[in-house]
Amino acid sequence: MAQTEKTLDWEQYLKTAAQVVSEGIVMLKNDNDALPLNPDDEIALFGRIQLHYYKSGTGSGGMVNVSKITGIPDGLLENGVSANEELLDVYRKWDSENPFDLGDGWGKEPWSQTEMPLDEALVAHVSESSHTAIVIIGRTAGEEQDNSLHEGSYLLTAAEKDMLAKVRRHFPKMIVLLNVGNIIDMNELLSFDPDSVLYVWQGGMTGGTGTADVLTGKISPCGKLTDTIAANVNDYPSAPYFGDPYRNFYSEDIYVGYRYFETFARDKVLYPFGFGLSYTTFDIAITGAKQLSDKWDFTVKVTNTGNYSGKEVVQIYCKAPQGRLGKPSRVLCGYEKTDTLAPGKSQVMTISVSNAQIASYDDSGVTGHAHCFVLEEGTYRFYAGSDVRSAKEFYHCPQNSTEVISRHEQALAPVESFDRIHPEISGGRYVIRMENVPLSQVDEAKRRQDNLPKEIPFTGDKGIRLADVKNGTHTMDEFIAQLTDYDLSCMIRGEGMNSPKVTAGTAAAFGGVSDELTALGIPCGCCDDGPSGMRLDCGTKAFSLPNGTMIACTFNRTLIQELFSLTGLEMIANKVDCLLGPGMNIHRHPLNGRNFEYFSEDPFLTGTIASAQLKGLHSAGVTGTIKHFCGNNQETDRHDTNAVISERALREIYLKGFEIAVKEGKADSIMTTYGPVNGVWTAANYDLTTQILRNDWEFNGFAMTDWWANINRRGQAVDKSDLAAMAMAQNDVYMVCSCGAQNDDNILASLKDGSLQRSELQRCAANICRFLMNTHAMNRLLGTECRINIINRPADESDVDESTVKFYELDGDLTIDLSDICTDKGTNYSFGLDILTAGTYEMTLTASSTQSEVAQIPVTLFSLGTAYGTFTWNGTNGLPVSHRIDIPLFSRYTNLRLFFAQGGLDMHSIRFRLVSTEL
Repeated sequence: MAQTEKTLDWEQYLKTAAQVVSEGIVMLKNDNDALPLNPDDEIALFGRIQLHYYKSGTGSGGMVNVSKITGIPDGLLENGVSANEELLDVYRKWDSENPFDLGDGWGKEPWSQTEMPLDEALVAHVSESSHTAIVIIGRTAGEEQDNSLHEGSYLLTAAEKDMLAKVRRHFPKMIVLLNVGNIIDMNELLSFDPDSVLYVWQGGMTGGTGTADVLTGKISPCGKLTDTIAANVNDYPSAPYFGDPYRNFYSEDIYVGYRYFETFARDKVLYPFGFGLSYTTFDIAITGAKQLSDKWDFTVKVTNTGNYSGKEVVQIYCKAPQGRLGKPSRVLCGYEKTDTLAPGKSQVMTISVSNAQIASYDDSGVTGHAHCFVLEEGTYRFYAGSDVRSAKEFYHCPQNSTEVISRHEQALAPVESFDRIHPEISGGRYVIRMENVPLSQVDEAKRRQDNLPKEIPFTGDKGIRLADVKNGTHTMDEFIAQLTDYDLSCMIRGEGMNSPKVTAGTAAAFGGVSDELTALGIPCGCCDDGPSGMRLDCGTKAFSLPNGTMIACTFNRTLIQELFSLTGLEMIANKVDCLLGPGMNIHRHPLNGRNFEYFSEDPFLTGTIASAQLKGLHSAGVTGTIKHFCGNNQETDRHDTNAVISERALREIYLKGFEIAVKEGKADSIMTTYGPVNGVWTAANYDLTTQILRNDWEFNGFAMTDWWANINRRGQAVDKSDLAAMAMAQNDVYMVCSCGAQNDDNILASLKDGSLQRSELQRCAANICRFLMNTHAMNRLLGTECRINIINRPADESDVDESTVKFYELDGDLTIDLSDICTDKGTNYSFGLDILTAGTYEMTLTASSTQSEVAQIPVTLFSLGTAYGTFTWNGTNGLPVSHRIDIPLFSRYTNLRLFFAQGGLDMHSIRFRLVSTEL
């Protein structure tokens, strides 16, 4: 089969991403005709973050190396907007004297930066020539720490409040842009009475372009909130439990976000779910409703009744009868975004709502149908509008008797008692009554034992290769029959970080991680972080995407699919098969540090946006790994905090998005979490990864753990070497081992003592091979690789000054002291070798770190511009740890470079020792 070629137009990529930014921006307020900007006005830009646009959060969801970030001032300049240069120069000078604080390593970057003290005389002076001020407030977020109720995190700093007060006093128009990953406290901000407030989120490398397009009116804002903004952070029902380092009771149950507020606390809401203003106005009219056997089809006519062109999002909500289960007052069950409508123009759309989307899960049997999704008897009312609060009832239909939509077995239920919210009517309104949560009645060990797969008899090597299975000349069983116990043990080990078997700087290799597996024609698949684009720790530049929250705020599945089809082509160009995203955890609480990676407080929106991303990636022949499965809703002690969740809340909220992504988005790769759900760590949770994922949802892809995840068995302590328990649960690959061919685990011993069945390893191997068989990695192995021609991508010059490079003489053995070099995030250290004896050298790089044991601190070695390996340290308790690699050194004068993609590492030395004069 011949190789194919496809083209990735970088200019189209930039334009599509900028469109996502524009459509994801949410305008909360626009008074005094502040926006769109008058093209003839000079704008005054305040806030130091204007010089350091937050393209994303930190950690695996944001470490994308880019050639250029278009910030908000850049975008305004592109759109012909004049900014006050005197003010900009003041900020530039102060910023140079007060450098941006990168933090001291993994999970340590501050969530905000020190703001420039603002002299009131300067503000007054600038206001004489500029009458409109834009104030930019920035926050980042990321792994290992949650947001907090402190200044510079969820709350404004004293300097930010001083800036807002002074700007408000002197400027007729004040526009506030929130360059943040997550919602922040709005009460303090609104107290300064800004004319306009927009969440511009974190828009990736082209965020400034998309933001400026909205500010100038080139595109009318059309993003909608994917979360409820409450008046106070303590108003969120999860507030009493969020952040507990040991055990987190999900007592709010299914009443998350607007499900809680619209049912019990409407007066606590500042901005409702789905809210977002436009420069124009729309009329939404339901013109038809048709009930079918398994869904409703609603016909909607949207008319632009204002003076600007724009898009509108039609949102459909359902109010189910309270019945015996109790229900929220509103549940999002359908949505669609219009095309751009000129003033006076209309568009007719059909929005389908499935029975499954409005069904409720009975985890107690109170309806007579335990562990079933049901439509309880009563009247179902449907509402349409542009947000949950403004949506008006347009249709209702009776359900004459309780109908079972789908039947299941109890799975993943809690084992310890706690109470949950249940609504009851008092005085004509819903009030909270607490009820006991049903507990698990399942014998998990027996469930596994009763469902063991049949073992495939061992045949030894019959000459069958994986390509033969792909071509249909042999079955998967015939292929798997050839694998020895050792082969099977290697198959379930991912290798990384930065395995040399795959693209330099990526997260892991999996599949053909041993010589024996490679000989059987099993390719090495490559997976790479993450939700915001490819994280390539070797320093290679990639495309930084808008963050997850911004993407979901577009409510535009078609646009998202288009963007990720382009990301898929970029992945092929970098030989990456799985992008470790989308992140799909629910915004249970606004202080979760990784909310920026995730989409929403709503599971239906989460699942449908994730499906759009997957469809885009799949169109290019690559995929995304949906994560973190499931209940990863806080970063505080995320490795150990037990998420105690009812079966109903799991099925309706925390699993529902994943279910949609599997069934609608055809997800074929999934990652479990670091922590436990209901007492068992998800890395080895049979109910999660077999009973629910595969038996209920018919998932036929492969599952993986999170990196260096904890593993346990019910009632037993954590043991990361217990890969046998992981395999029993049908979590297929442990991410990651330093070497896939050798690892200190219990797989072979468990086979020998009979606690692990060979058939369970064969099942995992088949899942992995079935996936790999249809990847570009397989095509590369077969010589049918798809080549990507990237056009219109600007050249990127190296940032290393070659004139400063020092050369060292190498004649067989050399050690260079690196103890005094700078290892800050994003820096390079370059040096040269005068090689007197050419050959293959063993290079040993020694360093230490005081970071946490799960910190990921990568260092990449480049030789003559080529990456020869990326080495990742975890925390070493300050003790020196060495990494080694063989490298050919054949050119007399060879430049080498170390690139530090993350801070927090103390270098000790680099040594080169000749091992062979053959190259």
